[in-house]
Amino acid sequence: MFLSKFKVPREAVRGIQGFFSLAVLILSAYVANWYNTDTLTSSPSQINVLLAAAAISIVSIIHLEVTSKFFPRLASPFVSIAVEFINLVFWFGSSISLAVFLSRLLFCRGSVCAAAQADAVFAFVNLLAWLGTFVPLTLDLFKGGLRKPTGPSMSGGAGMKEVA
Repeated sequence: MFLSKFKVPREAVRGIQGFFSLAVLILSAYVANWYNTDTLTSSPSQINVLLAAAAISIVSIIHLEVTSKFFPRLASPFVSIAVEFINLVFWFGSSISLAVFLSRLLFCRGSVCAAAQADAVFAFVNLLAWLGTFVPLTLDLFKGGLRKPTGPSMSGGAGMKEVA
């Protein structure tokens, strides 16, 4: 399979997701602050949704990594897929809406506009990063490859229970 040739460690992709989520959070906060302090209008909903997507993404990364490393019995593949899917939907919707918003502006100049444009690019990169973790996880689940440890089996071994 084409995708199996390019295996990237999950921790590296989580690092990319965390870095770009933090960058989007900072840039979106800067743009929202500019709207709220220097203009007579409140910040656009596209920026506000992007702020929420970045915050949800950071919390999700912490949840996914902490539960899989420190509480493996609580780590459910179905919850992981749901969290990944929610982030994928948020990043897809917010990046598209910001790109459309920026394309319809009559003028765009200065540091705030550059921050909003960088925000849109970073949101698309984060969308691809979340897609890169969602697809393999989903493929593993539907192939029956995800296993959840159940503790010692009756035979004394470290039995594994298949979740599918």
